[in-house]
Amino acid sequence: MSNESRRDFLRKAGLAAASFYIVPRHVLGKGYIAPSDKLNIMGVGGGGKGYSDIMSSYNKGAENIVAIVDVDDRQIARIKGDLPKANYYRDFRAALDKEGSNVDAVIVSTPDHTHATIAMEAMRRKKHVYVQKPLTHDIYEARILGEKAREMQVVTQMGNQGSSGDGVRKMMEWFDGGAIGKVKEVLVWTNRPVWPQGIAYPAAGSPAPAEVDWDLWLGPSKYREYNPAFLPFKWRGWWDYGTGALGDMGCHLLDPPFKVLGIRDAIDVECSVGSVFLQDWTPEHIPQGCPPSSMVTLHYGPSKKNNSPVKLTWFDGGLRAPHPDGIPSTDVIGDADGTNGVILIGSKGIMTCGTYGMNPKVYRNGVRVDESELPKASIARVKGGDGGHNTQWVEACKAGFGNMEVSSPFDYAAPFTESVLMGNLAIRSYLLRDGEGRNAKYIGRQKLEWDAKNMRITNFEAANQFVKREYRKGWTL
Repeated sequence: MSNESRRDFLRKAGLAAASFYIVPRHVLGKGYIAPSDKLNIMGVGGGGKGYSDIMSSYNKGAENIVAIVDVDDRQIARIKGDLPKANYYRDFRAALDKEGSNVDAVIVSTPDHTHATIAMEAMRRKKHVYVQKPLTHDIYEARILGEKAREMQVVTQMGNQGSSGDGVRKMMEWFDGGAIGKVKEVLVWTNRPVWPQGIAYPAAGSPAPAEVDWDLWLGPSKYREYNPAFLPFKWRGWWDYGTGALGDMGCHLLDPPFKVLGIRDAIDVECSVGSVFLQDWTPEHIPQGCPPSSMVTLHYGPSKKNNSPVKLTWFDGGLRAPHPDGIPSTDVIGDADGTNGVILIGSKGIMTCGTYGMNPKVYRNGVRVDESELPKASIARVKGGDGGHNTQWVEACKAGFGNMEVSSPFDYAAPFTESVLMGNLAIRSYLLRDGEGRNAKYIGRQKLEWDAKNMRITNFEAANQFVKREYRKGWTL
């Protein structure tokens, strides 16, 4: 059976009996999954989060993992034992060339700076894609990926798994039912970074380990010598590769207020950061590492769901939002230890939650409202909650584009990611300096006004360099 026919079967599972080439699973007996019912998946990034994404989608053999790609042999050592039949590659382009006719869907769980190029190449070949958060490294990439997903009509999902959780749905139901009234202010904080950040850029490089294809790991980023300060995992704190605390936790913690309030494009953004003296500076006066802490404020206009302007403030690196008067001072807000949290301050009450929208609560008149008194469930739940985020995407791929909802499709995730990355644009602009030495002055410390349609800061031209980075020769989007 041709691969195109098999994909057509997956899209039209309800008509499977019309083809005598396929034996429907109900004929084979309860619990048996015919090979033709399985989604063929390629995983790009096999260590860390890549491992869990691949294994969740594999679902104990319910689907096929055809190929796994990783530029670092050390990162795939573990997964080889779990998936010995998969083919292994270092270069995702070579893998797609060789395995493309056998692959229906691609999981991208690599460092932030390579998300867009891999996802775009997969979508060009009409593969469904699951991309870890943040969707992209910069704003322009997010816009282009969203447009490409619509053009190619593929099933997409960003890996902010809390978007499939029950907590977010409860919060939406409570807000839609009028539990806290109109919201004018949102406060969000995280304990990240929990990796090296706000440190000087490495003075010199060293030879890359034999197990690592360093040139492929760099991908579209400018060439730099290998340094153990960059990987594994430590890449998050460097602007060339990561997106700092916002990129790591913003897509988890900001998802509830975005979904609850229906907000989309920021109007403006401003920030301040901690310990700027720790930053190193290039001749262009641009720091290469994320700061140790930051506070970012974004403003949004009224939405269809929330007829009020919204001020959203983000805190990271040990900074925390102030405790609202409407919540007892002894109550812990957010996660059980208070390290991450979300507060929505409304005209009638306050709603809070932790990471992934977990443990949502409502307060009115200084007292927590019992859940039995809040609006009842009206939004369909995802099977397995946030743990079902990968399998929801898999089932949607089988159903075919447009036939099943997913929690974080690119139509939502792309503009959401743009808004998250606005914070990083502000942080990087804030640190811009004019001149050298003691006479240098910061020139980016101002509120930045955003033209979302044209993806431009309108009142500080230097900030626009962070909307779209330049790819090195040989790499394109």
